[in-house]
Amino acid sequence: MPFWVQILAGLTLGIILGLLARGLELSWLAETLTQIGSIFVQLLRVAVPPLIFTAIVVSIASLRQVTGAARLAGQTLLWFMITSLLAVTIGLVLGLLTNPGLNTSLSQDNAEAYDGTSGSWLDFLTGIIPANVLGVSAETSTEQADGVVSVTTALSFNVLQIVVVAAVVGAAALAAGEKAEPFLAFNRSALALVQKVLWWIIRLAPIGTLGLIGKAVATYGWGLLGPLATFTVDVYVGCALVLFGVYSILARLHGLSPLKFFSGAWPAIELAFVSRSSVGTMPLTQRVVTRNLGVPQEYASFAVPFGATTKMDGCAAIYPALAAITVAQIFGVNLGLTEYLLIAFVSVVGSAATAGLTGAIVMLTLTLSTLGLPLEGVGLLIAIDPILDMMRTATNVAGQALVPTIVAKREGLLDLQVYNGPRSALAPEPEPEPAASPVTATA
Repeated sequence: MPFWVQILAGLTLGIILGLLARGLELSWLAETLTQIGSIFVQLLRVAVPPLIFTAIVVSIASLRQVTGAARLAGQTLLWFMITSLLAVTIGLVLGLLTNPGLNTSLSQDNAEAYDGTSGSWLDFLTGIIPANVLGVSAETSTEQADGVVSVTTALSFNVLQIVVVAAVVGAAALAAGEKAEPFLAFNRSALALVQKVLWWIIRLAPIGTLGLIGKAVATYGWGLLGPLATFTVDVYVGCALVLFGVYSILARLHGLSPLKFFSGAWPAIELAFVSRSSVGTMPLTQRVVTRNLGVPQEYASFAVPFGATTKMDGCAAIYPALAAITVAQIFGVNLGLTEYLLIAFVSVVGSAATAGLTGAIVMLTLTLSTLGLPLEGVGLLIAIDPILDMMRTATNVAGQALVPTIVAKREGLLDLQVYNGPRSALAPEPEPEPAASPVTATA
């Protein structure tokens, strides 16, 4: 059975089980679905740090011509910005046409204080400089219940910091020459092992999809959407226009079939929709980009992790634009041309500024604070955020797959035979990375 069919089957069964759990109030079923989805995403996230580190080290060692590699990075960043600008423009136009803040029963009296994480323009500096060589941080929380104090410590990693560490180590290995060859050989072997384990995890995607969508259906009712119906529709329509409209046009302008792009990237887009995690979906995104879309592994190993942190057309462009207009209208603040230009600027540049603190809420707080709007507006929208996040994340991941594809096509690196090939399933087994065959950009 093709892999995308397996995921679709898991999606359908998850919706059915979620409806049963919600309709019959089966708490045990809802909890089971939640645990299945959480365990799957956790498995994917465990594979992310070793995958990023080993893949980038090996890739940089293969990119022998620094000039070509630098141009690839520049092209990637440029197209990240271009697509973000197109996405935020669509968000602004939708907001101005529909006035989502005026078509709501909510008012500023319904706003609650927001005390969560807020975005700052300095976050890029703190996010890109690793706190340690592994880019890992630990957070400890204390809870007290029935006189019993429990202390929990959780480890978390910063994708951008791992990218930076791996890039520096890879460049150092390249500069060291033959002395670093044993280290590079070890990384190639480690990468082959990580890819093998990762494929075993990805094979569980249909079961993970079942749990994730089942939990979403069982947990989030549509009753919350009533007061913000126009805003919700705007977010979904805006993301759909970018996902199926803008991305299709960009693919066609580069001589690529949009149908082939979506059929190749669809497993990752589906998983992103139900998992609501670009980082969690990243291993599958990288796999479909190379195996289905024909992007060289050496380039994809850099572009996909970088995009998972900074390329967020749904969370960092469409959503903040619509949310800022909604909050401004609810609080009775008139936005002029200067404010709309600021929204566009924050959407294009802000996702890089907050790269160390990924998430739509972080971007929203950065947008509101830049415009001088009250952060209490976040409290008005946060209740329905999980429902919006599904479509936003699917749009993010589609863009993270598209940009490396069109950049590889522009630079003459794309394997068109793979891109235009059949989409029966993902390759059953990952192959070890080649030791040589460096990839260089061509004019």
